[in-house]
Amino acid sequence: MATAPKPVAKAAPKVVPIDEAAGAAAPKSNKKLFLIIGGAALLLGGAGGAWYFMNQKAEPGKPKEVAPAPPVFVTLEPFTVNLQSDDGERYLQVAFTLQVASQEQVDLIKLYMPLLRSRLLMLLASKKASDLSTDEGKRKLQEDIMAQAKLPFAPKGKPQEVNAVFFTSFVIQ
Repeated sequence: MATAPKPVAKAAPKVVPIDEAAGAAAPKSNKKLFLIIGGAALLLGGAGGAWYFMNQKAEPGKPKEVAPAPPVFVTLEPFTVNLQSDDGERYLQVAFTLQVASQEQVDLIKLYMPLLRSRLLMLLASKKASDLSTDEGKRKLQEDIMAQAKLPFAPKGKPQEVNAVFFTSFVIQ
């Protein structure tokens, strides 16, 4: 005869009050929550610091440093002229370079080179050898050349932006 299996008594599920279940899980949840909030705060702090340093403006009173533009030069062909003289024939052979503000100025000067050379030949031919033989005379000649180079090429035109004149050759005979 076969015996019927004995019914196994099932254990009743343990009923845990809601407060105990929350209390048991609370330390794990608080730890994870603390780590998440801490990580987010670090991330936001790092991003905020990076933004601050990248967008930091110069202090008032301290000008922002700007790298100067490289110089732009125009080299003129050498000039040979007769100088004004009381004691016979004297010649000046001079070569120089103009420092200008931009490439646009270079292009404009090259376009009007015959006019500029004519002005400079007239200026150089009006000088005396005794005036040009001193350092002071050469500096005065640089100023005169710069003044002629700055004159507008067209009536009521804009003057050229010539910053300096540099002698590359200077011979008086």
